[in-house]
Amino acid sequence: MAISPTSTSPTTSSLVTALGGGSGVDMAALANNLATAQFANRNDRLTARSDKLTTQISTASNIKSMMLSLSTSLGTLVRSGDLARNPSVANAAVAAGTLTGTTTPKGSYSLEVTQLAGGQQLASRAYAASTSTVGAGTLTLRFGTVSGTGFAADTAHAPVNVTIAAGATLADVAKAINATNSGVSAYVAQTVDGAQLVLKGQEGAANGFVLEASEDPANPGLSGLAWSPASTEGQLLAGARDAAFKIDGLSMTAKSNTVSDAIPGVKLQLKTVNPGAPTTVTFADPATSISGAMQDLTDALNEVISALNTSTAIGGELAADSGARALKRALSGLAGSTVMPNATGMAKTLADLGLKTQRDGTFALDTDRLAKTMAADPEGVAAMFTNGLHGVYASYDKIYRAASSTTDGNSLGGSIGRYTKQLTQIAEDRTELAEQQEKLRARLSSQFTASETRIGISKSTLTMLQNQIAQWNKST
Repeated sequence: MAISPTSTSPTTSSLVTALGGGSGVDMAALANNLATAQFANRNDRLTARSDKLTTQISTASNIKSMMLSLSTSLGTLVRSGDLARNPSVANAAVAAGTLTGTTTPKGSYSLEVTQLAGGQQLASRAYAASTSTVGAGTLTLRFGTVSGTGFAADTAHAPVNVTIAAGATLADVAKAINATNSGVSAYVAQTVDGAQLVLKGQEGAANGFVLEASEDPANPGLSGLAWSPASTEGQLLAGARDAAFKIDGLSMTAKSNTVSDAIPGVKLQLKTVNPGAPTTVTFADPATSISGAMQDLTDALNEVISALNTSTAIGGELAADSGARALKRALSGLAGSTVMPNATGMAKTLADLGLKTQRDGTFALDTDRLAKTMAADPEGVAAMFTNGLHGVYASYDKIYRAASSTTDGNSLGGSIGRYTKQLTQIAEDRTELAEQQEKLRARLSSQFTASETRIGISKSTLTMLQNQIAQWNKST
């Protein structure tokens, strides 16, 4: 039976070779080795390029991460207020103080609170239940000052009308009042006397109110909820009042317990009264904290610069990277750039806070200059460590955001995006190359298998002829 060369598989060819048939050469291994060798240079180039891109992405991402870490830490420090002249109330139960940012306070102040601001609280007469109907018509809230049995309306505060539909319950009235967002809240209290509508106004004497009723003649009863200082209906639980306090012995009032103009640059939140026992409001000296923060900032910047210098040196991973070079230029100008353009004192730049750039691009802290600036312009120095469009944090964060931009091709973030895209393309190229290599191996394997089969047939024929001749010779 004749054997067709095209019907023999590579596996059969290898088996034939192993049994001593054919050429004696492993054609399957030969095909694989030749295909691998054919594509070896291109695979090596792709591998080298992939390794380089991976290293570039890692290096650039590490620098970006260092920038982010510094930005986050600096922002947290500024927002904590630890570097500002924060107000401190000796008796914390009386009040709490925060900076308003309008000015930097200093010195100390005495604080005596004699009355807290409060809102008017009013309860209606008792009803059987919250589901009791109250009639229909219109309730009108008028605002002003309640004094004794008198009421002085505040013409600047518009009255609020509340429509009460027929069949409305006490609970419906509370819901309707709340829906007006008038500053008066309402709820139904279940008391020992029954269900009562409770109204609560805002803090401040001028936020007192009266409740008028205009009844629907067909559904009377709404007047039972009306109240005025001279009314016999309802119960005044608490009157609206202003806060009363003394700063350095001077009497003052405020419409609420949040006071923003008593001490310049400070907002006070009054908590309780302390008549006859004044407490003290003082301000922390942030000089030591600022000195420590500037040293920490200098050290952190040097870590970033060190990584940049290493990666952009000749032979470095980012030696030709435009984003890394742009970041180095931005950081080199950080010390001398004006971070407080509207400042009138000495503190305007980071150099004024002692930050100086050295020849190799690293930073050092001039503690003598920092001390002189803090002594000459303490308010200006403290202002540099606050939130806003300007200041130490805003200036550094601007550099970080520019370096992290993914839309700017000349930024570190743009470089990372570009390298990542190239790495993805290399992965696709390697896949395509592997497919081409496999096609070549399969083609060579098929060709070699056919050749091996023919060689095997030839050797078999030769052996047969040799045996035949040997028999002839033996017969002769």
